[in-house]
Amino acid sequence: MDSTAQAEHSAEMAYDVFSKLCPSRGTLEHVTGRWGALTLGALHDGTFRFNELRRRVDGVSEKMLSQTLHALERDGLVRRDAQPTNPPRVDYQLTPLGREITDRLMDLIHFVEGRMDGVIEARERYDERAAGGR
Repeated sequence: MDSTAQAEHSAEMAYDVFSKLCPSRGTLEHVTGRWGALTLGALHDGTFRFNELRRRVDGVSEKMLSQTLHALERDGLVRRDAQPTNPPRVDYQLTPLGREITDRLMDLIHFVEGRMDGVIEARERYDERAAGGR
């Protein structure tokens, strides 16, 4: 490995999400939390205005979506574009980093969706066993 590759590898390994003080924990939480994952997933399809996102992410409150978008914007995953129009127009879209992370997140989302029959069967078996123990 040449010195540039070693430096890049060292930089990649500088963060440890399993360490309680690692700043990557917060970003991981923003990406994998319910509203973060769903918001990023919705933005994977394109640019949306706030209310369009709110409708797309069914069940999210205005307050939670606002907090989620702020956190994702702060992490550099979402770009907020405010147009100086009357009324003001604000669009949200993924940044290049957000797109890269969301591509991987969408793989997980599609994988989980594709395995839901097995998950539902496992839940039913678990619930039957749990009910038998009462």
